Amino acid sequence: MGVSSLYAITFVGKNCLAIDSLRGFLLRIDPETDNATVVNPYQTSEFADVTGLAVWSNDLWFTRYNTVYVCREALVGENIASLKPEPLVTLPYNLDGIAVWNSTLYISSQQGGCIFVYSLISGREITRFYAPGIGVENLTVRDEELWVCDRLEQTVYCLERGTGETKFNVLTPFEYPTGLGFYTDPETGEEVLYVAYAGDELFIRDDPNSYEQYQLAKRDRTFIHPLYFHYNESQRYATSNGYLIEMSYVEEIEPLEEIYLEDVEWRIALPSETDRQKVREISYIGTPFTEEIEAGERVAVFKFKPLNSAERRIFGWKALLEVRGIKYQIHPLDVEKIQPLTQEFKDKYLVDNDNLAMESSIVRQAAEEAVGTETNILRKLLSVRNYVYDRLDYSLTAKIETPDVVLDRGIGSCGEYVGVLLALGRLNEIPCRTVGRYKCPAFADRRGVPLEPEYNHVWLEFYIPGFGWVPMESNPDDTGGSGPYPLRFFMGLAWYHIEIGKGLKFQRLTNQGLPVDKEKVSLGNLAINHVRFSLPFWMNCQPFRGRYSTHGVYYG
Repeated sequence: MGVSSLYAITFVGKNCLAIDSLRGFLLRIDPETDNATVVNPYQTSEFADVTGLAVWSNDLWFTRYNTVYVCREALVGENIASLKPEPLVTLPYNLDGIAVWNSTLYISSQQGGCIFVYSLISGREITRFYAPGIGVENLTVRDEELWVCDRLEQTVYCLERGTGETKFNVLTPFEYPTGLGFYTDPETGEEVLYVAYAGDELFIRDDPNSYEQYQLAKRDRTFIHPLYFHYNESQRYATSNGYLIEMSYVEEIEPLEEIYLEDVEWRIALPSETDRQKVREISYIGTPFTEEIEAGERVAVFKFKPLNSAERRIFGWKALLEVRGIKYQIHPLDVEKIQPLTQEFKDKYLVDNDNLAMESSIVRQAAEEAVGTETNILRKLLSVRNYVYDRLDYSLTAKIETPDVVLDRGIGSCGEYVGVLLALGRLNEIPCRTVGRYKCPAFADRRGVPLEPEYNHVWLEFYIPGFGWVPMESNPDDTGGSGPYPLRFFMGLAWYHIEIGKGLKFQRLTNQGLPVDKEKVSLGNLAINHVRFSLPFWMNCQPFRGRYSTHGVYYG
């Protein structure tokens, strides 16, 4: 209550110390009750705009603007004794996060693009590491590991403390992580990583004095939440917080034109089984279906004999899914030497089989400019992505145009971003395909409430020979300007992505065994779709808690 923007957290015994950067509150929070106490009621101005916080021995450390401060002997047990900030290190950059381990000081700076490492004995810089992300970063230390959260990347990184090399990284379930710390339960000994978040949220403001009584407004939103993670080193991926989602997909037949089809099979793809998504159960809605396997994917087949414009039906499926955030841990050096593609793969994933305008001059020129002389598959695709982000701005469009039209006008929807990325990727001999279908509205704390997305969504997967298919988002990482762009969804997906019918069309109609002519019967003119999600309040499916494991996936 009364807290606006938590920007750093650290644990002292049974309590959490946190800083509200906007108000200047230094807070002592009881993890068992959420009770928060302001421990610097007379010094809030001295702690306003503080972004980093650390405790070592009895000393309290923090960053403010371009200076590191220390409060000597600030703690007596778990209580604050006195706060007398002394400047210790000043740099020519704004400083963000801070961590202390014995006689070593770690300082992050987005402006400097580095994590600076200082000796507390000599007061001099020992070394510096490249920052793993591009946003404002905060720090904590655990044994030989340096942990970093990046506000813009929506990611937590585990680094080697001595070298700064990234061991693995995971997506956070919420946007804008601003602080992190490990808490050990004094009763059970369980160690849990907690992350602080600071952003805002939309709400309906009730103003009885206004003609428009209900108004859309924004308010601060800040909280601390556990981050559960699992690192599967052998399979090269890391997953984070799991959720149980109930998804319903329904078609409501309401033709806009006269229609009569003698013998219809209406095929709708079902959710896929992947490293981050598990199907617990599937049931029908309205009309029973039979299930078939097509290219390794499950498909629901609804049969109507006949189907005409006079009838009204509701039919579809409901699925109970375990979903998690995932990040694949593959680096350019891992793919310097990859297996050649088979001719079958080339014929399927390096050709224009989806109106990609790959023969047009504007698309071919863009494919050449995007990559230049790069030969590494990961760097090539990242160059393609960044080039597309430089050329396009996101906008919802009435229809999906071909990549040549999209590149010429400079704006595109998610489907048009995918089309351009596919065309440029395939022209650069990177096998890729469209995947996706829907995203659950990203409100992980709204349990048992119907969540209905306004639109469907698509992204893409690219194929790494010797490893397999890896995801890449279409447009969400295009933050505008000329970069740099975050890498949160490059080889990664958040928990709210729902993977359906990978490698298949989401829906297909056949009449008497033959494909229905789209010019005569289109799905958009035949039916209205309804999509609903719910996170059951009685279940939170969480992966491995605390320390990471490398011994297979645990789906608690």
